[in-house]
Amino acid sequence: MTEAPVITIDGPSGSGKGTVSQKLATDLGWHYLDSGAIYRALAYAAELAGIEGSAGKEQIVSLARELKLKFSPADDGGAGVLLAGTDISDSIRTEECGAMASKLAADGEIRAALLQRQRDFRQPPGLVADGRDMGTVVFPDATHKFFLTASAQVRAERRYKQLKEKGINDSISRLFTVISERDARDAGRSNSPLTPATDAIVLDTSDMSLDEVIGFVKQHVGYQSL
Repeated sequence: MTEAPVITIDGPSGSGKGTVSQKLATDLGWHYLDSGAIYRALAYAAELAGIEGSAGKEQIVSLARELKLKFSPADDGGAGVLLAGTDISDSIRTEECGAMASKLAADGEIRAALLQRQRDFRQPPGLVADGRDMGTVVFPDATHKFFLTASAQVRAERRYKQLKEKGINDSISRLFTVISERDARDAGRSNSPLTPATDAIVLDTSDMSLDEVIGFVKQHVGYQSL
């Protein structure tokens, strides 16, 4: 039996991969996987359970294997995140949760525990998966692979705008520091470092609009023929 096709869109936080992936999945009528949300949800679940740091690693690995996570359409056209039926979309989008998720993602045992959970999202008619190692580790046989990037300054400005629209105050300088530190941690980890797959199309989105990026991806995947 032939497995369902997969399009992977990897890249650092703020590169636009999430929005592009959601839009592409909606247009294609395919399933969508936000792998970053899985790690954020795990970090959130660990916090709810009162599990902290390396002392609770075994418990976190157990949580990872049993994580009951689903994605659902959101009112803004994005994807809502449901943990055991509860919408945690906003709760996992804090910078603190993102930082903890990045730390969990650097652990090999935790990544291994979540690997099959992510692959389970591969179902007909197809899957659009966004993350940091979708094309290199999780779906190395993906039909099409993309790696989106942008300068840390541009990504900090994008994040600042997103937070401001939600009524959350922050500073571009602090966000720049957080993003830069996360980039270094993700790129330097020994387990699934943030790097493009050798057969991925790399696209710098710093000076591109969202519509331009989506148009580029659609053109390369032969959108009309899928």
